[in-house]
Amino acid sequence: MKPSQQKQTIAEANRRRYEELRAAGQEATPKSLPKATPRDSAGITKDMIVRSETVPAGWYTTLTLKRGEALRIKDPSGAASAALIGWRQEDMSERLNCADTAKIQWTATMAKGRVLLTDMGRVFLSLIEDTSGAHDLLMGASTPASTQAAYGVDYARNSHENFLAAAAKLGLGLGDIPGCITFFAPVSLDKAGRFKWNKARKKAGDFVDLRAEMNLVLVVSNCPHPLDPARPAGANAIELVHYRAPAASSDDPCRTGSAEAMRAFTFTDRLFA
Repeated sequence: MKPSQQKQTIAEANRRRYEELRAAGQEATPKSLPKATPRDSAGITKDMIVRSETVPAGWYTTLTLKRGEALRIKDPSGAASAALIGWRQEDMSERLNCADTAKIQWTATMAKGRVLLTDMGRVFLSLIEDTSGAHDLLMGASTPASTQAAYGVDYARNSHENFLAAAAKLGLGLGDIPGCITFFAPVSLDKAGRFKWNKARKKAGDFVDLRAEMNLVLVVSNCPHPLDPARPAGANAIELVHYRAPAASSDDPCRTGSAEAMRAFTFTDRLFA
């Protein structure tokens, strides 16, 4: 067999194996997802709360979550979007990895029961409650140009610069900033593979609860998503509640939802064995 033919044979075999794994992953994963959380579900009592804060439009906050704690991000108006990045507290070279999050779970759709992974294959955050499933793992954060277009003014705060400012305060730089996930950003792909915005999926009062599976440093930025068609963008605050989450049960859907998630949790748990 000629070298070129051998390469082609190997490529075709790898492609077939990839398609088999993708089909298996996409067949199994959706069946494991729990139903969306009702918007009127509270679930957090006063004794569980560590701190609460409101992040005005255009601004950001930095916070630390310990393993087993959780963060509720809420969009009271139904018009805001919250971009999030973060690192493992003990070793900030380990960070959120959106590409691996999509690849390992065979989907870019983040909803209740999914997990966010680090670049080391460990579980970063678990989505333990979620009212919408309308979150964006692909587009990235707002920039000076996109936010200027959204607000219709010469300059407006944006997530790119918010992340740079937060990183600098942590002793980090541009190269340390990972790709972000943006909550309450209903982005999907059409049949032609183009991004589209599904406005009807944004509802006032939507929230997502994220449980820390390791000790984390997070940055949450409240700026208009680049695809949000609102012109000018709505200047609306988001609410954050940092609380002590209940311990995961043996059948916790985030931990048992797929073979890939189970392996990632096993790897993560070794840090705390």
